[in-house]
Amino acid sequence: MAVSANRLELLQIAEAVAREKSIDKGIVITAMEDAIQKAARSRYGSETEVRAEINPKTGELRLSRLLLVVETVENEATQISIEDARRKNPAAQVGDYIAEALPPLEYGRIAAQSAKQVIVQKVREAERDRQYQEYKDRIGEIVSGLVKRVEYGNVVVDLGRGEAIVRRDELLPREVFRNGDRVRAYVYDVRREPRGPQIFLSRTHPQFMSKLFAQEVPEIYDGIVEIKAVARDPGSRAKIAVSSRDSSVDPVGACVGMRGSRVQAVVNELGGEKIDIILWSPDVATFVVNALAPAEVVKVVLDEQRERIEVVVPDAQLSLAIGRRGQNVRLASQLTGWDIDILTEQEESERRQKEFAERSKLFMEALDVDEMVAQLLTSEGFGSIEELALVPVDELANIEGFDADTAAELQTRAKDYLAELEAQLDAKRKELGVEDALREVPGVTTSMLVAFGENSVKTVEDLAGCTTDDLTGWVERKDGESVRQPGILDGFEIEREEAEALIMQARVKAGWIDAAALAPAETPAEGAEEPAEAQS
Repeated sequence: MAVSANRLELLQIAEAVAREKSIDKGIVITAMEDAIQKAARSRYGSETEVRAEINPKTGELRLSRLLLVVETVENEATQISIEDARRKNPAAQVGDYIAEALPPLEYGRIAAQSAKQVIVQKVREAERDRQYQEYKDRIGEIVSGLVKRVEYGNVVVDLGRGEAIVRRDELLPREVFRNGDRVRAYVYDVRREPRGPQIFLSRTHPQFMSKLFAQEVPEIYDGIVEIKAVARDPGSRAKIAVSSRDSSVDPVGACVGMRGSRVQAVVNELGGEKIDIILWSPDVATFVVNALAPAEVVKVVLDEQRERIEVVVPDAQLSLAIGRRGQNVRLASQLTGWDIDILTEQEESERRQKEFAERSKLFMEALDVDEMVAQLLTSEGFGSIEELALVPVDELANIEGFDADTAAELQTRAKDYLAELEAQLDAKRKELGVEDALREVPGVTTSMLVAFGENSVKTVEDLAGCTTDDLTGWVERKDGESVRQPGILDGFEIEREEAEALIMQARVKAGWIDAAALAPAETPAEGAEEPAEAQS
């Protein structure tokens, strides 16, 4: 069959548009069909159901209108009687549609302009959908493109098959791009928006550094060396924690490279940003010590409940550990996920002396003893009156300078002090309106009852309705720092498991749950061997 010039031109246009916009030719042809249908409706009436079909091989255009088969025709433009329909198709039934061929149209200027708008709109929608589908799966990758324009500090990047934007706050400080510059960045978000898919790039994202190292270090790409954490002060300094799955591979050396060639390539891409490569450790204390490098650490004390760690450094190392404007300790905190408090050896010594004096004063006032006896008890490691009251008398008597009578007298005074304190707390508990039934909950002490009363927890049901966070407090991350929200039982040194047990016991006493629900899930069968106790 010979193909006319017009038909051939139609196919060539469809192929050219599809190639230029990187979309399927079928989508362009469908857009043309929709445009022709719209133009035909303006010619035959908007109520007419017009169908246009373009043969994708020959370019032949067929126009037809669909007529609904009805018993009685009310609108000849959209309906056809059953008798007329059966002349065209003997199998026609009421409710079917019959296609009736229409003659070719001569398009005027307005119709052609309208058709063009429809095609442009459909092609643009297809292009946007193609861009979104292509880049939504590339989140987390590094892409490269040319700077197309700079708008109010935001850089628009031509990726070849789409446009992306690097917002001003995602650029490195003092970084300037001009039209035509090549830029590499990290795809951190792709959104479908009315004006088209928005591809957001970043050069400050911590994962941008991770991906750059993966490109420069074959061991990371192969999975032998793993990047555990990254903390950045973009454009200034960064810390990256690495570990190795192969004991024969040094992860830090692999990232540094021969004469620093690998890390230098990343530094150059990031505009001279200094990078500390840290050896990751599963032990938190060791990891924090490594993260504070190059400062030396003398001692660490962990508070796991509050996710805080106290670090003691030599007096001369304090400024190095903190860093300029707190940069070193801030990055170490972000890298490890723990809040870090830094003390010098002198500050820690002064604090220990202060704690020693406070404990000695407590023993002097509570037990009515002289300073020497109080200091002796503190030196032996006693931190509270409760410890003194519960320790075996023989252990007290073995302290140098004490005899059995002195030990017994000290313990008697400790128990009398605690009994008097208990009576005071119980009176305050009653004054706050805390019911007696609450003290019957296993694990609840009188001092806890006072804390409950001060926080409007006065009945068993009130305690049963609490959450673990209500009792112990919780930690929130805000702007890269941990902020602790206080709990009702702050200062009681109670663990989350203990707080949860208190709440569950209260729910049992309140009748909310059955006591059997607190029993262990599995009980060893009768006659079964008990597991051997672990040897210390």
